[in-house]
Amino acid sequence: MIVRELEEARSGERLVKSEGWDSTRLLLAGDDMGFSFHITRLFAGSTNTFEYKHHFEAVYCISGEGTIEDHGTGKTHTIKPGVMYALNEHDRHTVRTNAGEDLVVACSFNPPVTGQEVHREDGSYAPPGEAA
Repeated sequence: MIVRELEEARSGERLVKSEGWDSTRLLLAGDDMGFSFHITRLFAGSTNTFEYKHHFEAVYCISGEGTIEDHGTGKTHTIKPGVMYALNEHDRHTVRTNAGEDLVVACSFNPPVTGQEVHREDGSYAPPGEAA
């Protein structure tokens, strides 16, 4: 059984920081669960574009509000507590948060991330097994 406390994980190497967001990696590839699980904060008033070419991601909003734009369709959807979105086609997307409040989401990645990944210029992670 794996038990981890969010605040404890935030004080160590499981907290990954970037401009506009941070992510606490509660489960990683090394935990051998077949997926990774993160609590991510997208900072108030930020705009972040991602495209996970080699991973699928499911996201559930815990708190805060914003929008997600699907670059493939041009559609924009509201993100608020209780909303889930899944990037089932490696969708290039932009998440915009409202000013004044962070957007806090729970994320699951398949294949799992190792915790050492760095977003490439195009917003993606390297394929599993390839250096970041």
